[in-house]
Amino acid sequence: MKVPLSWLREYVDLPAVTAQEVADKLTSAGLKLEAIASYGHEIKNVVVGQVVVIEELSGFKKPIRHCLVEVGEAAPREIVCGATNFAEGDVVPVALPGAVLPGGFEIGSRKTYGRQSDGMICSEAELGIAESSPGILLLPQDTPLGTDVVELLGLRDEVLELEITPDCGYALSIRGVAREAAIAFGVPFRDPAAIEPPAAQGGAHPASIGDPTACDRFVLRSVTGFDPAAESPLWMRVRLARAGMRPVSLAVDVTNYVMLELGQPLHAFDRSRLSGEIVVRRARPGETLETLDHVTRKLHEEDILITDDTGPISMAGTMGGLHTEISDSSTDIVIEAAHFSATGIARESRRHDLVSEASKRFERGVDRELPLAASWRAVQLLVELGSGTADPGVTHAEVDVAPVRIVMPSGHPGGVAGVPYTRETVIRRLEQIGCVVAEGVVAEDAVSGDGQGVAATGVVSSGDLRDKLAVRGDDPLTVTPPSWRPDLTDPNDLAEEVIRLEGYEHLPSVLPAAPAGAGLTEEQRLRRRVGRALAYSGYVEVLCYPFIGVRDLDNLQLPTQDARRRATRLVNPLSEDEPLMRTTLLPGLLKTLVRNVGRGFGDVALFETGLVYRPEPDAPATAPVLPVDRMPTAEELALIQTALPRQPVRVAVVLAGEFERSGWWGEGRQASWADAVEAARVVAREAGIELDVRADRHEPWHPGRCAALYAGDVLVGHAGELHPRVVEAYGLPPRTAAMELELSLLSPQGPVQAPAVSAYPVATQDVALIVPVTVTVAEVEAALREGAGELLESVRLFDVYTGEQVGEGHKSLAYSLRFRAPDRTLTVEETTAARDAAVALAGERTGAQLRGA
Repeated sequence: MKVPLSWLREYVDLPAVTAQEVADKLTSAGLKLEAIASYGHEIKNVVVGQVVVIEELSGFKKPIRHCLVEVGEAAPREIVCGATNFAEGDVVPVALPGAVLPGGFEIGSRKTYGRQSDGMICSEAELGIAESSPGILLLPQDTPLGTDVVELLGLRDEVLELEITPDCGYALSIRGVAREAAIAFGVPFRDPAAIEPPAAQGGAHPASIGDPTACDRFVLRSVTGFDPAAESPLWMRVRLARAGMRPVSLAVDVTNYVMLELGQPLHAFDRSRLSGEIVVRRARPGETLETLDHVTRKLHEEDILITDDTGPISMAGTMGGLHTEISDSSTDIVIEAAHFSATGIARESRRHDLVSEASKRFERGVDRELPLAASWRAVQLLVELGSGTADPGVTHAEVDVAPVRIVMPSGHPGGVAGVPYTRETVIRRLEQIGCVVAEGVVAEDAVSGDGQGVAATGVVSSGDLRDKLAVRGDDPLTVTPPSWRPDLTDPNDLAEEVIRLEGYEHLPSVLPAAPAGAGLTEEQRLRRRVGRALAYSGYVEVLCYPFIGVRDLDNLQLPTQDARRRATRLVNPLSEDEPLMRTTLLPGLLKTLVRNVGRGFGDVALFETGLVYRPEPDAPATAPVLPVDRMPTAEELALIQTALPRQPVRVAVVLAGEFERSGWWGEGRQASWADAVEAARVVAREAGIELDVRADRHEPWHPGRCAALYAGDVLVGHAGELHPRVVEAYGLPPRTAAMELELSLLSPQGPVQAPAVSAYPVATQDVALIVPVTVTVAEVEAALREGAGELLESVRLFDVYTGEQVGEGHKSLAYSLRFRAPDRTLTVEETTAARDAAVALAGERTGAQLRGA
């Protein structure tokens, strides 16, 4: 919304402040400033002159005229001009030598076309009044010569461009902005809509409302004897241009001017082209309308139309029809002002991709009380400027609309803001925006104010609320919002108005106290601990989109019957290539890894924690769509729950390149399957669980380098090196490793307990066991743990050897066993006995033998 300050000052006695200060006040009130444009301040030395003599010069490709112009000085000025729309005796603006025009364009005295030219005769475009103009600006004949044109035409002005939010439709008018400015500066406001139309004498043109849901007020007034040749006065054209609208013709300019001034969109019909009664209704199947932009539109059954006996003549609140538009020969005009459904106009505008100044106002909510005053204001201007005659009749069709009355405790705004506001402050601020405030809870049948508070349907029920407020001891107010504020519908809206007018800058920055007993769940704490632990281990967290495609599942080499291929399909996916919800975290991580490698980061270790979506085999393909007019039943909720996929939390890592970096300290170490397994152990340790690692074959891992991860007897995930075909399909670096496990299966039982730390020394025993190569390390380690008993603190494999010394088909596993007691220092006999028991059980279960024995 562009607001010229000169126009604003007509309705508000602003103090001697700059445009920036006005903008700051309005911004504090919620009307955000976009820009401030300054007009006319650079223009100087442009005066009023009269053309005395015109000499047509020949021999040039275009018309050239040598003029003598009287500018109030001793001798006329010689000026060469190429425009032809003026004659001898016309009064025109003249830029004298030394003048400056908009854009810093300086005027001097020079010889051109063989004649001396001491200045320039100006057009509207050259004075910055319009973007383009057909010729020279002609001034009234009685204008005094030599007068400063800038002062005469009021060209010196500042224009505020404001960003109007959807809930502030009232601010799409000079009236609405002026009211906010008056409140901000604490000065009186003169309402331009406070005009009293004369009593109607009959109807202007027959009209009715055919659909009360589309329109609840429809007003017609008419003007006869209008002069179609009458032009819009310069002051109106200047204001329209400053406000961002292009002047068209007097009839159209008047409707646009009143819309900008009051906020009520109007439409002018050529009365001679109307046929029969005008009816506001919804569109019928198959109807079309050629609008003013010469586009024939196929109408939707929900479109709101203005029709006559011939059919649709206008898309209500959006754009008029071509057949009934005002033309150069229109002498009888019908002015329409109405209050249409905001949602109806919004949907109509978007449905036809047709956004107009009228639709922007209607969809935000227009003052329902304005049509009578706004239509009379337009008629007055047409009579005054177009030599027309106002018909005494007015057509006024309306539908009864119940008032909105909001019951609010007087302390509610303070409770919302956290700042105490007195009852008097709350009432004063609400009355400033036009609300009618009554003490206590007003009965539903009580009269609300003077009738100016009608805004929308709905009456607040007072019975139960009165009892509740009385029990709580609250001090209730019954507030009737003004007709120009349809956005005020509940106590929180009123609280916002009080807070913004009191000033957001006065709200203290105080952190709210956390309620007792609140905090993170154990699952949330575990998830955070896991993230920190992996980050400390050298991994970088990423967040991937939860969408995958069939190609991702194919690249993972998943078998046809793999449960991960059973995925939830989206009805409206962001990309047709990824219409499925992910069943594994790996595709997103692998594509992120490829992107990083492609950009020169070859040593990458990534992790992600997030949900996967695993639908049950017998689950329905889609969830039922429930009605919104009631609560769902238990059976309906059960159906929805059945349709939803299982959503466990998983954690996954991928790593490639060097896991331990090379440097001056020496060579690094390439990432391998062992690092992926260790990442799983890091995660499990945060949950206080020791993983059992077993060899496995599971896609997408390498069949010989894949580990199954167990927590007890429960399979929680897999880790290892990816299959070469997966590496090739994704374009991954060689030997890329990955791990994925289900974090939901590692949920801790209660808060994590800190381990007991013994103050007694540790005793270490090393053993080397020879076992067949088919025996896994995990089997040997499990036997050692069980056999060593409670004194064993930890067991660590520190060497694996194969060769002639252990025999073909065997390998040597060297372990370090650490023993410690919580209450004493262990003796050599105790540790040796525990070691021997561990070796004995390992030999019994796996055939292990002590090396060198």
